[in-house]
Amino acid sequence: MKRRPLLKSTLAVSALLLTGLFPFSSQAAETIKVGILHSLSGTMAISETSLKDMALMTIDEINAKGGVNGKKLEPVVVDPASNWPLFAEKARQLLTQDKVAVVFGCWTSVSRKSVLPVFEELNGLLFYPVQYEGEEMSPNVFYTGAAPNQQAIPAVEYLMSEDGGAAKRFFLLGTDYVYPRTTNKILRAFLHSKGVADKDIQEVYTPFGHSDYQTIVADIKKFSAGGKTAVISTVNGDSNVPFYKELANQGLEATEVPVVAFSVGEEELRGIDTKPLVGNLAAWNYFESVKNPQNEKFVADWKAYAKAKNLPNYATAVTNDPMEATYVGIHMWAQAVEKAGSTDVDKVREAMGGQTFKAPSGFTLTMDKTNHHLHKPVMIGEIQDDGQFNVVWKTPEPIRAQPWSPFIPGNDKKPDYAVKSN
Repeated sequence: MKRRPLLKSTLAVSALLLTGLFPFSSQAAETIKVGILHSLSGTMAISETSLKDMALMTIDEINAKGGVNGKKLEPVVVDPASNWPLFAEKARQLLTQDKVAVVFGCWTSVSRKSVLPVFEELNGLLFYPVQYEGEEMSPNVFYTGAAPNQQAIPAVEYLMSEDGGAAKRFFLLGTDYVYPRTTNKILRAFLHSKGVADKDIQEVYTPFGHSDYQTIVADIKKFSAGGKTAVISTVNGDSNVPFYKELANQGLEATEVPVVAFSVGEEELRGIDTKPLVGNLAAWNYFESVKNPQNEKFVADWKAYAKAKNLPNYATAVTNDPMEATYVGIHMWAQAVEKAGSTDVDKVREAMGGQTFKAPSGFTLTMDKTNHHLHKPVMIGEIQDDGQFNVVWKTPEPIRAQPWSPFIPGNDKKPDYAVKSN
């Protein structure tokens, strides 16, 4: 006798769910949640905040065209605060509580290494937009930044060439974590293969947030007395500001000892008087100054977005390589979701292989079908007095990434396809 009221209640709840009167049901049906995992505070905020903003601009751009598979993208932004264990906590939160379909984030390799077990355990999907040391190829990550053969190796080859100054000695300066140390391990082996002896290579590391470069710059000057020298900088975060200021303070100019940086771009130079730094170099896969229709629109859209959102210092807003890699990654993911007809990670992973995108760099970039890395051009830019870069060298075409560097013993036995980390 009591079954009829219960049946009515059940039908009533079902009707509410079907008609979308429950907000959470409607929200789940009408949007696709995407996570943004970048440091908005701490030592890495100088580099990562703009990636968060670029991700939001790209999401707005996609939503303005109707979203993905008829659904709008809903960004979920968290701040791991340059705290490496917190990155893992926030990644787990995004995947298990916020139920995001994908995460765009991380800058440092230590943050990526922190979140990697979480993504592999929960079968989440991370798009990582920054150059890194390689030695990784996870099925749960798509790498839209450069591997060493797409940045570090070509940069050192350029410095050794006549056009690059014919350097014979190399001062390797980096922040003390996995990316600089592994990259320099690769570079040391590469330099050995070119006949450079250990006495002509010096490695120095500083902690995150380091601010006193007086002694180090003095040591660079002493080291350079032994022959034509170049500095390879893998300094990351806000430490770049005092490092470049100290170069200027001690009058160390690019004509004497050029510095090529792998983690300094237009954004990091915004807070520095660049006039004393003219002629120093950076190696990337994109610069704001490249001339082509895609980049003109990209830069104009970014400046308009920065002004409309009243972002800090919007009047001097710039684009840079990791911002372009973020933009490309989000668009490629959206294309893959459209192709798969689903946000299911396994289906999207399959659809990502071979995706192409006409990038602001002026090149059509391809996601490799097996190694989860973008085929990218390499560019070397010279710092100008306005904080922009003049491209002095670039590859004619995008090149395929080598995540397993041939300069690390045993890598020739590693598989050329994505496998979970140990």
